[in-house]
Amino acid sequence: MPATANKVITILLVDDSELVRTGLKTLLANPSAAHLQIVGEASSVATAIAECARLKPDVVLLDIRLPDGSGFEACRQILARHSETQVLILTSVIDDNLVYEAMSSGAHGYLLKEINPPALYQAIIDVAAGKFILDPAVTTRVLNFVRHGAPQSDTDKLAQLSAQERRVLAFVAEGKTNKEIAEQMGLSDKTVKNYLSNIFEKLQISRRSQAAVLYTENRNTPPPFGPNS
Repeated sequence: MPATANKVITILLVDDSELVRTGLKTLLANPSAAHLQIVGEASSVATAIAECARLKPDVVLLDIRLPDGSGFEACRQILARHSETQVLILTSVIDDNLVYEAMSSGAHGYLLKEINPPALYQAIIDVAAGKFILDPAVTTRVLNFVRHGAPQSDTDKLAQLSAQERRVLAFVAEGKTNKEIAEQMGLSDKTVKNYLSNIFEKLQISRRSQAAVLYTENRNTPPPFGPNS
């Protein structure tokens, strides 16, 4: 059964930064968190899995980026071997794909390191009690996953573009203005502007610089585009 606030909640800290682990130990040594006890710490996926097996903590506070792999892989392995343990992601990174992967790995919560101490204490208590916790900053993203499905990869987004939209995007990546693109393609400025609006919507971006980077980084990824090629 999940741990409750009526007993001491044991915690394993997993973060590759000794500074972060020290900071968390200091925070959780506060008298306000007397019922929370750090029983161990780890700085890698391998150590996290080994320490979890040895200590059997109630809650694992887990960072995403570890030197020997992803925190998500650690999460999956820990939960597969220790069903009574709850995993709470604690990271400085907010990204749709990372949030989605955290949920897919079975994590019981996703918090940002900017969280204030009382909120962190309560989140640990709630997760130990079997609740699912989300940082307010990622709640909307998770709701979008529920409504629209998993976030798309950049290649998937590019595959939605028509052949004409891809030509416009290629010119944007070259740094050309709307007027220059219109002249190159024999289109009106307004038509180019409309193409760009559609491109930005499909790629889920808002700036030309983002479009240029996305195109440049993914144009050689096979298969580069979808059926409209």
